[in-house]
Amino acid sequence: MDKFNLKEHQKTFTPVGIRKDVKETDPLYHGTKASLKIGDLLQAGHKSNFGERERASYIYLSATMDAAVWGAELAVGDGKGRIYIVEPTGAIDDDPNLTDMRFAGNPTRSYRTKAPLRIIGEVSDWEGHSPEAVQNMRDRIAELSRQGYGAID
Repeated sequence: MDKFNLKEHQKTFTPVGIRKDVKETDPLYHGTKASLKIGDLLQAGHKSNFGERERASYIYLSATMDAAVWGAELAVGDGKGRIYIVEPTGAIDDDPNLTDMRFAGNPTRSYRTKAPLRIIGEVSDWEGHSPEAVQNMRDRIAELSRQGYGAID
C-alpha cells in the first residue's frame, strides 16, 4: 500500500450538518477490519462492523487516531485491524453516539455520513490498546446494550 503523505493531503475540511462551526485540519480516519486499497469507497448500506450487524445507515469517521484505533479493534471479525485515512465525498455530521446526545460537545471529533468515504491512505504504524482494555470496552458496550442503550441511528 502506498505510504500516506500528510503534507500532500492535509487541508481544512468543514463538516456540514449539525455543527457547521467545526473545522478539521487533521486527517480523517476510519477504523475497520476490512482489507481495502487506496481509491476504494466505504459506503453505507452494508452490514455494520458492530453490534447485531444490521445494515448500516451511515459510515463513521474521526479526526482522532484514538477513536479510529477503537474502531479497528472493536470491529467484528478475526482479521487485522486497519486504519484508513479517508476523504468525505459529501456532508458529514457529528456522530450522535459520541456527541451532545450522549456526551457534551464532540470530544472524540467523531462524525458520520451517508455519502461515501474515499480511502486516500492507510496508517500502518498505529499502536492498539491492551487486550484487557479492549475486553473491558467490549464488556461495557455489551452492558450498555443490555440496558437498552444501543447505537443511535
